[in-house]
Amino acid sequence: MTHSQTRLRTSVLGLMAALALALFALTPSAAAQETAPSAANPEDVASIDGIMAAIYDVISGPAGEQRDWDRFHSLFIDGARLIPRASQNPNGVIVFTPDDYVERVDEIFLRDGFFEAEIGRRTERYGDIAHVLSAYDSRRKIDDPEPFARGINSFQLLHHNDRWWIVTIYWQGETEDNPIPGDMLGH
Repeated sequence: MTHSQTRLRTSVLGLMAALALALFALTPSAAAQETAPSAANPEDVASIDGIMAAIYDVISGPAGEQRDWDRFHSLFIDGARLIPRASQNPNGVIVFTPDDYVERVDEIFLRDGFFEAEIGRRTERYGDIAHVLSAYDSRRKIDDPEPFARGINSFQLLHHNDRWWIVTIYWQGETEDNPIPGDMLGH
């Protein structure tokens, strides 16, 4: 190959690489393709109490009632995760995006009903970050005499752009050998 052919080949390869990078930069990432959050109700995100009340409210409702998934999405920052403890999983957890969570629970909530309520809370805050341990109970109907499940949700929250965002919800269900601690019950 002559020197001018080598230079031409190098120029063509460089141009192809530049075009590939330009196309990659213009292609939306997987995270950007996730459902974009709707504008949040200001009352839902003005305080830690507001966002905690909103998340429990938006997932709760009787059988046959569609949840307001736009409101649900508006509570989460881009890239947020919902992570249940799952001992049967090799990693010990399952990691969901908000979209994954909706896909997994929407039909179940519509068919069976689902009400989750906070029954206790512990909050730690430093500047714009907060960690909220929130004890919960879950029922199929709001007036069920006993919950079918209880546990603790661990919320990581961020205060940014004059509002609160959910960054992560990580939770574990209560078991007979791992009950909710008494100091977590009640506010």
